[in-house]
Amino acid sequence: MKERPRLYSDLAGWFHLLTPPHEYQEEAAYYGDRIIEASSIPVHSVLELGSGGGNNASYMKQRFTMVLSDMSPEMLEASRSINPELEHILGDMCTLRIPGRQFDAVFVHDAASYLPSEGEVRAMASTAALHCRPGGSILVAPDHVWETFSPPYTDWGGYDDPDGRGIRYLMWSTDPDPSDTTYIADFAYMLREADGNLRLEHDRHLLGIFPESVWMDALEEAGFQSRPQTDPWGNRVLTGIKRTG
Repeated sequence: MKERPRLYSDLAGWFHLLTPPHEYQEEAAYYGDRIIEASSIPVHSVLELGSGGGNNASYMKQRFTMVLSDMSPEMLEASRSINPELEHILGDMCTLRIPGRQFDAVFVHDAASYLPSEGEVRAMASTAALHCRPGGSILVAPDHVWETFSPPYTDWGGYDDPDGRGIRYLMWSTDPDPSDTTYIADFAYMLREADGNLRLEHDRHLLGIFPESVWMDALEEAGFQSRPQTDPWGNRVLTGIKRTG
């Protein structure tokens, strides 16, 4: 099994304080609109690959029947805490196979950023194509494409819950070797327990960075007719329709 960042393993219980569901309403509405727009068939069912804590799904389930998959058991548990009625499947987006099932659309949010090689990008696209009905759609939203990637940069945030727990984080993204296809996001977490005890933790995330053409070529090779667009927040999003022939 691939090594997972701590946020998706032993620190997964803090995920919804680092990135809470209420921040995703506008984003989820945008993705849902694009999924419908890209499809030539009615979209009722959506498979999400790399669904994480289920934040987008907590809104998208109001429009679609969502099936959520992730390679982290801890993240599936976090998602079940806010999406108990949805089907959750443990699996890697590069190798997942759900026998005998296809969906009207496949959605891959920022979990796509954890694909560190072009081979894994192609494997994800193949998984999506195998599970997408002809005429159905795909939407892939990596954090960055090479053309607009400009490290180093920092981000910070965090929230408190009513029980007194809280998190504050600092993210520092760097690219030690611009000639390869990965970069690093280091997170420093300040975690406050309900009893007031505070501790510091470090977490390193290895992420992939590719030209937009790599994403488009992978989708095309898998059987999608793809096109990129820019979302309202300035990020590149790739949508596609599953070819029928």
